[in-house]
Amino acid sequence: MKNLGNLMKQAQEMQAKMGEMQERLAELTVEGAAGAGMVVITLNGKSEMKGIRIDPTLLNGEEAEILEDLIVAAHADAKAKAEARMAEEMKELTGGLNLPPGMNLPFGG
Repeated sequence: MKNLGNLMKQAQEMQAKMGEMQERLAELTVEGAAGAGMVVITLNGKSEMKGIRIDPTLLNGEEAEILEDLIVAAHADAKAKAEARMAEEMKELTGGLNLPPGMNLPFGG
């Protein structure tokens, strides 16, 4: 039974660490850019868009399709950076355990 008690304590500690990690990630901001910086998108650690900057030269009707493509590309860049940061945080949290991609631990928010 002592091992079960230790396991439960470890699970509670991991849950607390997960909560702390989620708070840090919520405060994280990453920028993704496209078109040599003509479009820059800012996301938080939850991949929620928090801002967008667009070079004024793209703000005309003739450039609409290019602008749309650049926004999508900048968002993808920012999302990849946010996901990489989350993976780093998870690796640190789990002590380097190699969890399969997409595997969520059974605790946390």
